[in-house]
Amino acid sequence: MGLAISIQNLSKTYPVPFRRVRAFFRRPVKEPVEALRDVSFEVQTGEIFGLIGRNGAGKTTLTKIVATLVQPTNGSVSVRGHDSVRDDEHVRREIGLSTAEERSFYWRLTSEQNLLFFARLHGLSDRAAKQRIRDLFAKLELEEVARRRFGELSTGNKQRLAVARAMLSAPPVLLLDEPTRSLDPLAAQRMREMIRSLAQQDPPITILFTSHNLAEVETLCERVAIISRGRIRAIDTPKNLRDLTSGSEVVHITVSDGEKISFTRQRDDERLDEELRNLHTRGAKIIDIETERATLLDVLERYEAEPQKGTKGTQDVIS
Repeated sequence: MGLAISIQNLSKTYPVPFRRVRAFFRRPVKEPVEALRDVSFEVQTGEIFGLIGRNGAGKTTLTKIVATLVQPTNGSVSVRGHDSVRDDEHVRREIGLSTAEERSFYWRLTSEQNLLFFARLHGLSDRAAKQRIRDLFAKLELEEVARRRFGELSTGNKQRLAVARAMLSAPPVLLLDEPTRSLDPLAAQRMREMIRSLAQQDPPITILFTSHNLAEVETLCERVAIISRGRIRAIDTPKNLRDLTSGSEVVHITVSDGEKISFTRQRDDERLDEELRNLHTRGAKIIDIETERATLLDVLERYEAEPQKGTKGTQDVIS
């Protein structure tokens, strides 16, 4: 279906402010902060692409560069064929950004007034904007807070309003930075269902998705990129990433007399079959079989524990 987002050799280094002045007065001078280093990947049209990593790994910086809010030091980003630096205005028309930051809303305005203001910035007429806002409030279950001031909203409702704002102009690409953070379990589940439906509609919406909820990422995302200290360490499907980390699983078998048998087996070996045959020969009745496999958390921990080639000591990376 074509590329929605292409990121090539992207790097971002934040310089130290007033470096020469601090050096002149012999004050301590920190090194520049390398937030992203040679990041490359592509997101297909209609794909839900996950980006996971620790706080400070570079997820938010990467999202802001795609959104044209931050310019890269090196490399390039294109959204639906348009360069984020040379054609930033066109890129901004193609994307909707939702972050956990609340500073861009007007706290004294109601939820409806806030979205109406941003809809006008998108060029929507008042009539079209009000209909779009009603539709989004219904989709995100925000009707009850439509006339409440933003400052009075719960953290979860503020988060849902941020997602509604990202969807105002019906953009073909959504950048969702932790969209279920602060939501209760039911609201989070409905948010995940909505995200999945957006990618399945015609034409589909492309979604670049970050989250610390790894089970959520595994459920939603077709592919996942692991970012650590500003570098992309691995990109693959959640299943392949788990298999890459560990080719084994722990099996727990419970039999009728209360006995529990646990062992580790490699994928596709015959250990489980052998144990089941032994139990059958003994006349034991199997009550339950459980397996424990590697999770995305195991994958993330593996890459965080590995030293990175080309690094000199400990390098601070900001998100």
